[in-house]
Amino acid sequence: MNKISIIGAGMTGATTAHWLAERELADLVLVDVVEGMPQGKALDMLEAMPVVNKDVEIVGSNDYAATKGSDIIIITAGLPRKPGMSRDDLLKVNAEIVGKAATETLKHSPDAIFVVLTNPLDTMAYLAMKMTKLPRNRVIGQAGILDSARMRAFVAMETGVSVENINCYVLGGHGDEMVPLTRHSNIAGIPLKDYIPADKLEAILNRTRKGGGEIINLLKTGSAFYAPAAACAQMAEAILKNKNLIVPCAAYMDGEYDLKDMFFGVPVMLGRNGMEKIVEYSLDEAEKAMFEKSAAAVKDTHEALKKLVSF
Repeated sequence: MNKISIIGAGMTGATTAHWLAERELADLVLVDVVEGMPQGKALDMLEAMPVVNKDVEIVGSNDYAATKGSDIIIITAGLPRKPGMSRDDLLKVNAEIVGKAATETLKHSPDAIFVVLTNPLDTMAYLAMKMTKLPRNRVIGQAGILDSARMRAFVAMETGVSVENINCYVLGGHGDEMVPLTRHSNIAGIPLKDYIPADKLEAILNRTRKGGGEIINLLKTGSAFYAPAAACAQMAEAILKNKNLIVPCAAYMDGEYDLKDMFFGVPVMLGRNGMEKIVEYSLDEAEKAMFEKSAAAVKDTHEALKKLVSF
């Protein structure tokens, strides 16, 4: 059986384990600093397995040693955003948490592929790769699947069409400067701009960019967890099943899209080696301008990180 360890057993980490357990993809380990909490959630989930007829081992621990031999490490640990807080406000505190999670788990699972979810997402993935010194194919950030799913959900709400017919691609940094590619997005092959009036489409794009903030403002005491967790589960499944699934992910750029030495949201083929390759779209001038604006915002956060942490 494959093994997946999830670092951070809060709402997102535990919900990721839930989605994964239902898929019977791997045995699962939940790790958290809070004593008893990962153990309790793991036991509760384990006791649900007979109801859904899945044979999955699920354990909780406060010790990284429990992650030994993992195929995939998913890092969700960190402080969530609070109302009025930007993703970048989280930088310093979450850099410490993610840096330790990545380096400690690598000691026990030297061959693991890392999926990073903690915000600010692109920069935390960069930190994990630099701290572990892993090749770029083995560290991937989860952002674009979530942002694209939000856009698909809003398009479905507007049009009444099944989400299965809706293909949306949101690239760029995981923040307010994300890049929804309407020209490459479609409903059953029909470009969005030909199906949805321009003002309605613009409203969907704005809601997508602020999708995380909308949920934070509604919840008041936390941030989104169902959809981010489902996106992590989809990535883990694509990797373990060697699906060569092309989805938007944060990947380390080495010249693709004219970007270097940074993580950025692009179409990535996910397979057994993690990031199998980056797919390059041809962008028009307006899309290039959005890409460059988003990349500049991400680069600023990377530079801020470099002032805080020495690699």
